[in-house]
Amino acid sequence: MNTILVEKETLVEPNATNVWVQERTIFLELTDGRTIGFPANRFRILKNATDEQLQEVRLRLDGFALRWESLDEDITVPGIVAGNFQLPFEE
Repeated sequence: MNTILVEKETLVEPNATNVWVQERTIFLELTDGRTIGFPANRFRILKNATDEQLQEVRLRLDGFALRWESLDEDITVPGIVAGNFQLPFEE
């Protein structure tokens, strides 16, 4: 009997090392080297936030979540990377 050993590749989701807001767009620097951004209006609570409230974003859970304390809003980084937004894109 022949045995075939198949090596499984473990997928590791990137987390964020930095977050900032510029002109109502939230930007993330990821551990895999990418920088991505998304409009605040893709999430219900962020869409209605003031510019000052958006600036209060902090990384949490070792870079796997974004937190806006004054808005009581949490968004996961893997969800953002996967494109899981609450609202459709508006131009």
